[in-house]
Amino acid sequence: MKRDVGGGLAGVAAGALALGLAEVVAGVVAPASAPLIALGDVAVNAVPPWLKDFAVRNFGTHDKQVLLGTALFIALLLSALAGILLVRGRQWGTWLVLGLGALSALAAATRPDASSLSVLPSVVGALAGMFVLNWLGPQVRQAVEAAPGSRAAQDGGRRAVLSLGGVLAAGVVTGGVGRILGSRLRGAQTSRASITLPKPTHPAPALPAGVSVGVKGVEPFITDNDDFYRIDTALSVPLLRAQDWSLRIHGLVDREVTITYAELLHGALVERDVTLMCVSNEVGGNLTSNARWLGLPIGPLLAQAGPQPTANMVLSKSSDGWTAGTPLPVLTDGRDALLAIGMNGVPLPVEHGFPVRMVVPGLYGYVSATKWVVDLEVTRFDRAEGYWIPRGWSALGPVKTESRIDVPHDGGKVKAGPVAVAGIAWAQHRGIKAVEVRVGDGPWQLATLGAEDSIDTWRQWVYRWNAVPGKYRLQVRATDDTGVVQTATEAEPPPNGATGWHTIDVKVT
Repeated sequence: MKRDVGGGLAGVAAGALALGLAEVVAGVVAPASAPLIALGDVAVNAVPPWLKDFAVRNFGTHDKQVLLGTALFIALLLSALAGILLVRGRQWGTWLVLGLGALSALAAATRPDASSLSVLPSVVGALAGMFVLNWLGPQVRQAVEAAPGSRAAQDGGRRAVLSLGGVLAAGVVTGGVGRILGSRLRGAQTSRASITLPKPTHPAPALPAGVSVGVKGVEPFITDNDDFYRIDTALSVPLLRAQDWSLRIHGLVDREVTITYAELLHGALVERDVTLMCVSNEVGGNLTSNARWLGLPIGPLLAQAGPQPTANMVLSKSSDGWTAGTPLPVLTDGRDALLAIGMNGVPLPVEHGFPVRMVVPGLYGYVSATKWVVDLEVTRFDRAEGYWIPRGWSALGPVKTESRIDVPHDGGKVKAGPVAVAGIAWAQHRGIKAVEVRVGDGPWQLATLGAEDSIDTWRQWVYRWNAVPGKYRLQVRATDDTGVVQTATEAEPPPNGATGWHTIDVKVT
């Protein structure tokens, strides 16, 4: 066993055990205080907008796994370096481990939801990592310094390999135990499972016949909860119990209002179909979904608080400190802006905001769709900003008129004859009036629209194309109910949403 290789393996094993034990402690204290989560959140808050856009564009809803995987790789790489330094007889390895622990402890302590115990996982992990590394280091050193082929070299190598393997396995096991422990102790899933949603006071109408155009491959009209897009900054999903939840409404109001989950359940609940969209969605992208939501209208709650005449914005806050600034008029103009507790007939999934999230038709999620919401501050745009505004995004965030081709696929092949070109179009809270398709440089042709559920949901569409052999470029554009035609001007998502016509190339054989 070569010295640096052995030292690196010792560092990786010690680092894995340190992170695993930190996960266990974080499971007891707070899952978000685990070193990788705490440091990852610092990275999320510090990265420039272009890097965040790159991550969403290339990794989509897997961006968090990529970030955590990268953080784990870096942590183990630095641990390997610490091990190499230690077997070389330099104490910088020990100081590197302690430095990493101090850095992650500082990150955990400065989280918006931090407590006095938030530093404990990082401290325990760092001390454990230092102890184990100093135990493994001498074993590796003895194995590599023994005469090659000697009994001492063989026995030392065997002991070192067994020790390394045992420590590494312990790190993997404790890491998994910590994740499970955190979920169990927080009780969010148990709380969710105990809830029976009440029948809405104002149920949603049945879906009209014909909302689906019946073309295989088109996005289903209602998105399954498991398939609903998820874009947020929470590397560790907040684990809240419904019985502990409450919402405070304060700020520029005549009186503060606080509502509990039990009071929300007994309110005049509304059930509505609403399509949500992420502002990071590219033209033709899939960061949009449609669900049937159950919740309490936000407007009447704000009316109870009595917003003062100077107020023009509501700053909503998640339990983990994330914020969004929503125009006050949008929440009070009668649209179905909800404190949602149900999604497609079941309590909100934990990943989508359990116990309560905001759903606001017509706005991108970054200015409206706060998950795990616990606070509404009535304020002004010149006094407060949501999380993404100082990072270069615009303050208002109305959803733009857009459309997408789902079938055929870009770069795909179809057989000559009748071809169904189909997809979805949306202009939340304005509605879709028409969808047109263009083949090559030909004229725009009207597509057949699926039935409209409401102006707050997308619509499916289909164009029947009599295709002949050749290569073709297909484009789609939509017109909303106000008569505005989707613009051809191409723009990236920042600062207020992508624009342009979705364009695909197909080959007819």
